[in-house]
Amino acid sequence: MRINLTSVFVDDQEKALRFYTGVLGFVLKHDVPLGGPRWLTVVSPEQPDGTELLLEPDSHPAVGPYKKALAGDGIPAASFAVDDVHAEFERLRALGVHFTQEPTEMGPVTTAVLDDTCGNLVQLAHRH
Repeated sequence: MRINLTSVFVDDQEKALRFYTGVLGFVLKHDVPLGGPRWLTVVSPEQPDGTELLLEPDSHPAVGPYKKALAGDGIPAASFAVDDVHAEFERLRALGVHFTQEPTEMGPVTTAVLDDTCGNLVQLAHRH
């Protein structure tokens, strides 16, 4: 068994697509119209056949309170592995990305947390 698909709830799919591809560096995998919302997934360019991230509309009534509670408590909705958190932090900060947590060493892991502009916090992490 392996993870095939996971999702983040986004307030605007087009804005999310621009951020996740143009800023974070993921690549578009699927863009299927569904009569309003789209089946919109991105993947890592390093693993084009790997786990897909669905940029899922946050229109369900339960999603708003869920996202607000997570963000309010500083809890990331997703975590992405990077080779060097410090380098990604500098690259993304230069692009204007807002971080709620600068790179922090936590034992064998260094993490940073950013705002994805779509209502989510996202953690970047690497193991030493």
